[in-house]
Amino acid sequence: MSPPDIPAAPRPLATDSGFRPLDAGWRQWIAENRLRHCTPESMLVTMTQAGLDPAECEPAIRAMESDPAFLAARKFQQLQAKLESVVANQQKLLELNPQYGQVEKRGGVSLNEFFEKYVVGSRPLVLTDVARDWPALRRWSPQDLRERFGHLDVEIQAERSADPNYEVNKLDHKRCVRLSDFVDLVLAGGATNDYYLTANNEMLARPEFAPILADIGSLPAFCDRSQLAQRASFWFGPAGTVTPLHHDTLMLCHTQIVGRKRWRFISPLQTPLLYNHFDVYSPVDLDRPDLNRYPLFSQATVLEVVVEPGETVFLPLGWWHQVTALDVSLSFSFSNLAVPNHYSFNNPSITNW
Repeated sequence: MSPPDIPAAPRPLATDSGFRPLDAGWRQWIAENRLRHCTPESMLVTMTQAGLDPAECEPAIRAMESDPAFLAARKFQQLQAKLESVVANQQKLLELNPQYGQVEKRGGVSLNEFFEKYVVGSRPLVLTDVARDWPALRRWSPQDLRERFGHLDVEIQAERSADPNYEVNKLDHKRCVRLSDFVDLVLAGGATNDYYLTANNEMLARPEFAPILADIGSLPAFCDRSQLAQRASFWFGPAGTVTPLHHDTLMLCHTQIVGRKRWRFISPLQTPLLYNHFDVYSPVDLDRPDLNRYPLFSQATVLEVVVEPGETVFLPLGWWHQVTALDVSLSFSFSNLAVPNHYSFNNPSITNW
């Protein structure tokens, strides 16, 4: 098997000898890449090409195998490998179900079945009847937003296209705009991922947007209506917006009111295949997966469904998802489930891999 992709190496200045110094950064790089099962030969080539002295690098790579800190890391690596094998085998069992690859679209799901099959059973679902009596389905449109709320300012994400990490860096993309101007931009701008009014805007916490909540009709029996105002979000943007691959830290429902969205899901049991080095994000782009850089992703199973107006996605705990708007889209999400919905994740914060 070929070695994994070698991450970018440190680049210190050259010494008087003409070679770059083999400093602490490079020694850490040696440890990281041996832990990733890169061969000593491939590492020596990379270090030599980076301007280091091969006569100094070769014994340093060899010495790492007996370094006490490295040997301790190998022990923890064995424990991690065991956990990865456990979740991989659990995933294999789930995929024995011939229906595993399908995201069901259903109405009339009883409370007991919803809880047992989809909450505890951890399966994504599209509910077709949640919004059947919602005034929002008859009323909401970009024009309606402009007419009722166009004079108000809202927070959007902007200039996303120039930043490949726009979601991780979402605070850098915050802009305050008049809603009427944003409606006009969406309607005139065509398909784009450059700007989007997302859940982070928190506009529903403002009393002037209370009429939006009044347009939400009956909620399923698994929801607590009294918590809706505190646990709901509003989304509006053009076709082409993409919420990149990530997982949430709670369960939620996401109702499509105007336009369609394509949802793609990956089981949380396949997290080891998604290079989740930072927070709740994966660098894998499901539209253009780079298998040279992220080869493990080729083993992941991706579920896909197009959600139509009036349909509601149930997102189970920890499921990875990437969402693309196929049309100008207005959506409403809510996490006020009347089941335990507060969970703790020990998220990594590695930014240099």
